[in-house]
Amino acid sequence: MRLSDLQHKDIINVLDGKKVGNIIDVSIDENGKMVSLIVEKTKSFVTLFTGGSEIEIHWQQIKKIGEDVILVETNP
Repeated sequence: MRLSDLQHKDIINVLDGKKVGNIIDVSIDENGKMVSLIVEKTKSFVTLFTGGSEIEIHWQQIKKIGEDVILVETNP
């Protein structure tokens, strides 16, 4: 699977069912292993004023990669 394939999937938090955002990058360790996804948070009224538009979702937080979505478990 390519990064471009992942970027077209919605990131959904299984704890609250909300869309987290879109993948904009990945983090890779010194051995070339992907360790996390860098996600641009979905814009909302609250995030417009609080900043912090990117979050890192570690590989252990990914529960399932489906055809159209990636299910993750992260604190809202």
